Amino acid sequence: MTNEKHGIDIELDENVAQGSYANLAIISHSTSEFVIDFAAIMPGVPKAKVKNRIILTPEHAKRLLMSLQDNITRYESAMGRINIPMPETEEGSQTLGFNIGEA
Repeated sequence: MTNEKHGIDIELDENVAQGSYANLAIISHSTSEFVIDFAAIMPGVPKAKVKNRIILTPEHAKRLLMSLQDNITRYESAMGRINIPMPETEEGSQTLGFNIGEA
């Protein structure tokens, strides 16, 4: 697989290409890195196991944020708006459902 924009050859291992399902992301950070843990919560199971952990520099985390925003904008232009129900907290404010902490 080649990334034409930057001329980088990227190798995708068969096992990695299969991917893994995640419906939960826990994001934490320190002064020097962002950590994103991906897990899957299944109905009736009280425990979620982290399947993947990605560690990024702050600069790469921001590049990921911008790339995701660009891709979501293009997706919504083609497929329609993605609606996310926002659960309310005890104080009545809304939350995205992500845990925020420090690495």
